[in-house]
Amino acid sequence: MEFSGTVLETGTDVSTVKEGDRVIGVSGFTGMAEECVIDQKALWQIPEGVPLREAASLPVSYGTAIMALEHRACTQPGETVLVTAAAGATGLAVIDVATHVLQAKVIAAAGSDEKCRLAVERGAQASVNYSQGSLRDAVTELVGSGGVNVAIDTVGGDIFLEALRSLAWEGRIVVVGFAGGNIASVSANLLLLKNISAMGVYWGRYRDQNFPVFSRSLSSALQYCQEGRIQPHIGVVFKLEEVNDAFLHVIQRKSTGKVLISLK
Repeated sequence: MEFSGTVLETGTDVSTVKEGDRVIGVSGFTGMAEECVIDQKALWQIPEGVPLREAASLPVSYGTAIMALEHRACTQPGETVLVTAAAGATGLAVIDVATHVLQAKVIAAAGSDEKCRLAVERGAQASVNYSQGSLRDAVTELVGSGGVNVAIDTVGGDIFLEALRSLAWEGRIVVVGFAGGNIASVSANLLLLKNISAMGVYWGRYRDQNFPVFSRSLSSALQYCQEGRIQPHIGVVFKLEEVNDAFLHVIQRKSTGKVLISLK
């Protein structure tokens, strides 16, 4: 759904990019090819100094992280952010943006000690291995009964509910996905008791519903990358002919950060 590359040629009515420009793009499922045809509105120019591989890691993961943290949760400097599936592409992007752009404190939650260590290396102040016990209890040990200000959840199910119960007064939880396979139901009294908010981020939907916000998330990601404020973590790069191995790598939960397909 996302790619980076160089413009080979343009149509007669194209004015925003030209042949030779380095760009990132957001497509349907046409990005995993040596060449693709795409509308100019779905392309953003890559600034000087940003490598193509780093740029390819930005659209979905960092677009989602920026949308969740800035646009939806309105995260403020000094607030505490809890992120689940913290070693995944989106999780690490949330850590990167929250820590290095928004100046928030991050608690990273993941399913193994190895993934927790990576999250801390990438900027989280603390980590929780939720395969070893209650996420809520571990968060309470770290921050006390007050809880966290923001939670970004990509797992769903029981992990989502524990993250919800870890929120502070007027805390905000953002639903990003359901990687665990289960979709939780929320009892409305949980929202009422601490005046908390539960909201969703379907980043791709903004492309149709509010394109300026969608575009701004990508422009911000490129700007942050050019300024050196964020640094995408590329876990592994596969060749195009190894695409099945790449999918297997993800399915078997071996991936950390972004998995890329290189066409060269």
